[in-house]
Parts: sequence; structure tokens; C-alpha cells
Amino acid sequence: MTYTSIWIAFAFVLIALLLSLWQRLGLEKEIAIGTVRSTLQLLVIGYVLQFVFHADSLLFILLIISMMIAVASWNAASKGKKLRGIFWRIAISLSITELVTMGLLVTLGLVTPTPQYLIPMSGMIIGSSMIVCSLFLSHMNREVETSRGEIETLLCLGATPRQAVQAVLKRAVKASMIPTFDTMKTIGLVQLPGMMTGMIIAGASPVEAVRYQILIMLSFSSSAAVSAVLISMLSYRLWFTRDAMLHH
Repeated sequence: MTYTSIWIAFAFVLIALLLSLWQRLGLEKEIAIGTVRSTLQLLVIGYVLQFVFHADSLLFILLIISMMIAVASWNAASKGKKLRGIFWRIAISLSITELVTMGLLVTLGLVTPTPQYLIPMSGMIIGSSMIVCSLFLSHMNREVETSRGEIETLLCLGATPRQAVQAVLKRAVKASMIPTFDTMKTIGLVQLPGMMTGMIIAGASPVEAVRYQILIMLSFSSSAAVSAVLISMLSYRLWFTRDAMLHH
């Protein structure tokens, strides 16, 4: 694909802009910013990865993965702006999830420990876990407000913050994991995932592409569970004051 093809593809963005203007949605600025940012970010990361792949250095791999975790944590933390220290808790959750998932993939011999495999697969795992953390924070905020009376009653009866919020935590964790498993139920029938599609377009055998996609989807189930449980354990206390009362 040439750069000319990319310029032609901007016609799709023009359609979105025209529809927004027609329906007076007010999304023109978001569409424009999103288009410019995504294009520049992808072009920059393309050249960076080309350099890293040729350098084949562990330090560069760790730097790229660290950057992914930092950006993903910052993005997910926007769902809990009022929660002090939530960024670092998300970063810890994503780091452990990445370490556990990729560690198992490499240790079991399922993935070759080279930049060409480690970085793209780490990106998919971190991205999926970021969505889980974002969903958890959104659902947790909503559940705490909805169940405020129930939680405060339990606190008055002598329950610890963990005991008072346990039912709410379970609902938020479950809700954050559902999209991942719903996607697994329909993959291949409703959608052909990006990694599989990319490999096929690049000329790989569809069967080989499917094998890699199965590997990724199965690892997603583990990473979703690990990140959801970790962020719930590390962050639930942030909804309470030092005196074990709910924040208002």
C-alpha cells in the first residue's frame, strides 16, 4: 500500500464529518483530532518499530512495552479522575498482567522471544487489559453511587470497607470481563480479528493466521481475568476515606 492510498482513504473520514455536520452531532473536532492523532501516532510507531526490530535489543523492547503500559494506564485512569493514585494502580495491574501472560506464552514455547512477536502481542494484551480496567472503573463508579445506602449501612453495622463493598466489586469485575468473553463467542462468525486479517492480507495461510488468532484470544481470557481482579483488589480502598467512610 502506498501513501497515495492512505490519502484516498481519508475520504472515509470525510463521510463521518459530513454526517456529523448534517445531523448536527458536534463531533467534527473529535473526528478531526482523532484522525490526525491516530495517523501520526501510527506513522511514528511504524518507523520506531522498524528500528527496534532491526536493533533486536532487549532494552528497546522493554522501553516500548513500558511506553504502552504508561499510555494505557493514563487512558484508563481518565475513567477515575477523582480517585487519587489510580494511575499507578492501573499501571501495576497492567504490568503484572503483561508479565504473567507473556511469561507463560514464552515459557511454554508458544511465542518466539523476538521483537516481531513480543511487541505486537504485548500491545494486544495491554490494550485488552486497558479496556477491562476502564470498564471496571466506569462500572465501579456507577455501582458505588447506586448502592451507596447499602454500603453505608454495612459500614455502620461494623463491616470493613472490603466487606461493605464486596458485592459491588463482584458486579463491577464481572461487568468489565463480559465484553472480552462476548467477543470470543462471536469471533470468526461476526468478525475477523485484526491480527488474523493482517496476516492473511500479508500473504500468510488462513489456517496459520487462525492458529495465531486462537492463541491471542485464549490469552485474552487470562489477561482479562488477571487485570480485572488485580485492579479491583488494588483500587477498592480509593472509594473510601481514611476513616473508612465513602467519599462524597
